[in-house]
Amino acid sequence: MQKNDVFVMTADGLGADMEGVCHHEGMAVFVPGLLPGETAPVRIVKVQSRFAFGRMEASPETPAPIRRSPDCPAYPRCGGCTCRHMTYQATLEAKRQQVADCFRRIGHIEVEVPPVLGMEDPSAYRNKTALPIGGAPEAPLAGFFAPRSHALVPVQHCPNAMPPANALCRALLEWMKTFRIPPYREAEHKGLVRHLVVRVNRKGQAMATVVVNGARLPREAELVQALREAGASSVVLNENSDKTNVILGPRYRTLFGPATLQDELCGLTFELSPAAFFQVNPVQTERLYQTVLDFAGLHPEDTLCDVYCGAGTITLMMARHCRQALGIEIVPQAIENAQENARRNGIDNARFMAGAAEDALPRLIAQGLRPDVIVVDPPRKGLDPAVIHAMADAAPRRLVYVSCNVATQARDAALLEQAGFHIERVQPVDMFCWTSGVETVMLLSKLSDARHIDIHVDMNELDVTPAESQTAATYDDIKAYVREHSGLTVSTLYIAQVKRKYGILSRECYNKAKSDDAKQPQCPADKERAIAEALRFYGMIA
Repeated sequence: MQKNDVFVMTADGLGADMEGVCHHEGMAVFVPGLLPGETAPVRIVKVQSRFAFGRMEASPETPAPIRRSPDCPAYPRCGGCTCRHMTYQATLEAKRQQVADCFRRIGHIEVEVPPVLGMEDPSAYRNKTALPIGGAPEAPLAGFFAPRSHALVPVQHCPNAMPPANALCRALLEWMKTFRIPPYREAEHKGLVRHLVVRVNRKGQAMATVVVNGARLPREAELVQALREAGASSVVLNENSDKTNVILGPRYRTLFGPATLQDELCGLTFELSPAAFFQVNPVQTERLYQTVLDFAGLHPEDTLCDVYCGAGTITLMMARHCRQALGIEIVPQAIENAQENARRNGIDNARFMAGAAEDALPRLIAQGLRPDVIVVDPPRKGLDPAVIHAMADAAPRRLVYVSCNVATQARDAALLEQAGFHIERVQPVDMFCWTSGVETVMLLSKLSDARHIDIHVDMNELDVTPAESQTAATYDDIKAYVREHSGLTVSTLYIAQVKRKYGILSRECYNKAKSDDAKQPQCPADKERAIAEALRFYGMIA
């Protein structure tokens, strides 16, 4: 098989990104847009050692029953969604199957996976929309960057965005066109308007944050008037003059209305700044958190420990159902937000600790903390072995594991079973409709200490992402991707440095400098960007 070969192929399944999975002469070929049972001519666009990528050259001969016409003209070019060509029920079943497959292949665990908890109406569900701005002063554009690029795909109406986000975007573009306000040009680091970020609360109130390459905008009064007429409750100017992919800069100036937006979740009130983290799908977040609460089975006299607690949303919700709750989070600003949220909601039986979970939890358990229930919601890379050991020592009555990466969750499930836990049930929740993402809640109970054994594991060897659960990217794969897409040559050392930076390499690199005084070459910025792009392509980082 070579690049540009054309074969007639039939998809027999779906991959981690909802692409069709075909097989040709024993090699898996991933074909975006092809659905199971469909046959189409496929051009090979990239060949790796163990798999390849293809592109449909024509529509399927016979469309699958689950195929539908996408309801967004920007799909699939904008990259925000991966499965608008499928019925919504088909996306839910594909996610359910993905969860079952990961537990079977990675964790070697057979677990009954119930239907995914989906939305009654999976449209206009996102309460936060961030739109890059481009084009020219006389014809400004807003949209999303195409996958693995900074090519702007214009989007006139995003069906996932809560109103009035689309109206606010149109108002901003019309204001720019009227007064010839230059959009930001990334390649030259010139122009003014970089992004529009819209937050919308459950009452429909909207905060519009305009990100600019500078400290001021011309015609600010007219901008405020235009956004107010389009539905903005507040307008904030954010200054970001750095050459960076990060959307928001460090300085804010409120042009109109309050500087924060108040929202409610699970009966609690939260104050949101433009930069504050908050779940983007409030309807499904409440279903997710209710599932966590149901799985926890809290008693009034219980002690709860919420590890990786973020701004404390789960901690505070569950504190109302137990004697005391403790949240652990590595980001100090998130802990400050959690403490303020507790004060705002009059919750006095919750406390929060800033620290890395792998340091704080073992220390607390060694000091005698014995939670009745532990909740963990780790980042995509999953649990650190020290956290697993500490939870085994604590022997909680119940352990509830929330994950946005079922591949690492399945890996950790096997390790937790080794440590004396037993999986009781799992429940997937569709938090990000029309994408491949799925949130999974897993309930475990602690067996007798006789079942507890020590586990020693190299997390780098086991660090599996959804893409890697089917096709692991080797160092040679990453080098080949970088060379093909950027023309750069990168070393294994540089790849290891970037992987470690993104938290997906925990062991010592074999070619690390032997002496603390030795000078080790550091990955240049252009090669770091190219390697990170390759890691995103293979699904190893978000």
